[in-house]
Amino acid sequence: MSDVLSILDRVAGVARNSGCFGDVDLRDAALRCAAKEAAAEAWYTVQHEAGGWCVSLSTADRWLSESIETDLLHFGDPIEELIEEELVELGGHGPVPPPRHFRADDRSYVFVSRVPDTAGDANHVAGLVGKWLLAYEAAFRNLGDMSGADEE
Repeated sequence: MSDVLSILDRVAGVARNSGCFGDVDLRDAALRCAAKEAAAEAWYTVQHEAGGWCVSLSTADRWLSESIETDLLHFGDPIEELIEEELVELGGHGPVPPPRHFRADDRSYVFVSRVPDTAGDANHVAGLVGKWLLAYEAAFRNLGDMSGADEE
């Protein structure tokens, strides 16, 4: 568990230093980063579950989730391709499997990806997971109402 917390602490540093997020909160073995300019509350989360690392975006706001889905349908780019493009820009690589998209038991709308190939020491894993978090944010930032909350 101490390796998990150490990695999460390092990824929290990446998130804070990026300037891409609002609040960055590490608690209960999860890192939560607020979407900075979304029209409604949305969170990027990093967690270690079932032996692997997951990065997700969640919101309780149905309209925000639908605005993202509408842009994905309208523009025709699969979200995994958008994430992979951002990941490559950050020095990572693909392929990126399609994220799972669902409505969770807490009534939030979630996009979640399992980060592949997370073997290695804590520095390597933190670097990889940090890139995935930043790629997720960059891919979703321009979708729907994720940026420009003040726009009409």
